[in-house]
Amino acid sequence: MKKILITGGAGFIGSHVVRLFVTKYPEYQIFNLDKLTYAGNLANLTDIENQPNYTFVKGDLVDAPFVDALFAEHNFDGVVHLAAESHVDRSITDPMAFVLTNVVGTVNLLNAAKNTWKGNYDGKRFYHVSTDEVYGELHNPEDFFTETTAYDPRSPYSASKASSDHFVRAYGNTYKMPVVITNCSNNYGPNHFPEKLIPLMIHNILNNKPLPVYGKGENVRDWLFVIDHARAIDTVYHKGVLGETYNIGGFNEWKNIDLVKLLCSVMDKKLGRAEGTSEQLITYVTDRAGHDLRYAIDANKIMKELGWEPSLQFEEGLEKTVDWFLANTEWLDNVTSGNYQKYYETMYENR
Repeated sequence: MKKILITGGAGFIGSHVVRLFVTKYPEYQIFNLDKLTYAGNLANLTDIENQPNYTFVKGDLVDAPFVDALFAEHNFDGVVHLAAESHVDRSITDPMAFVLTNVVGTVNLLNAAKNTWKGNYDGKRFYHVSTDEVYGELHNPEDFFTETTAYDPRSPYSASKASSDHFVRAYGNTYKMPVVITNCSNNYGPNHFPEKLIPLMIHNILNNKPLPVYGKGENVRDWLFVIDHARAIDTVYHKGVLGETYNIGGFNEWKNIDLVKLLCSVMDKKLGRAEGTSEQLITYVTDRAGHDLRYAIDANKIMKELGWEPSLQFEEGLEKTVDWFLANTEWLDNVTSGNYQKYYETMYENR
């Protein structure tokens, strides 16, 4: 039985990847390593937590002896590395937290894999999941990020992810480790932590709170449904060429203000409110420091070489997302109140 380590598997994207691997590959033993910081929530995985091929491990990638011991005990066949501090605003207030988790944590993981595998890389794979933000920003509407776009990180978050990307490539080149990297656009969908744009707006609309939009809302992002991203990760893990990078995106660009207005319209219909009710909650706030104007991914490589493509149009995915949050208001309330951390940490400690 192959042993696969998925880091950050209690988070938003990670939980969808863990669920997919556990259910699709019963022949794999899936280990979910998560520190359970504010963004890690075991409630995301209650449906698969008792599966025989699933094991949760609480731990911190910054703790090198712990990571070494975990690798030495299980000698994982593969790693899908998603664990990261990911919120740009938090990186502006506390850059060092991002350096420790995203850079030092990644290097600790690489060292543990290198020292355990000892050059015997047959059947092994180290897959690093990254972001499109490492590329900086686009100014021309006809331009897209490709796998050869020069890095130009412009926030502490994107700088930390760029650094971790470089370390993964360096270990591939220096130690011939079997590495692969993907850079993905903005994700949305079920279980999204409500500090991010779409779930924050859903929560605020539900509670008739202001909808804060940075600047004039002109910033453009490419959006991808999280389950499509999980499918892409599955595809790259099993079919991606070692040493390669693949960009993952939805060819789905939206200005923030247009997205918020669409979301307001969807929510008004779902909640039985008069059209335009939620739009009145939009409040323009001072723009974020170093706020990149536009990201847009060219995903042709993964589509042509590996056969992956998005399954949902944005409007359909957004409606599915809203339906999930409306059906899971208890989950949303527990996260926004912080109660989820106390409950699930106690549950874990009592096991």
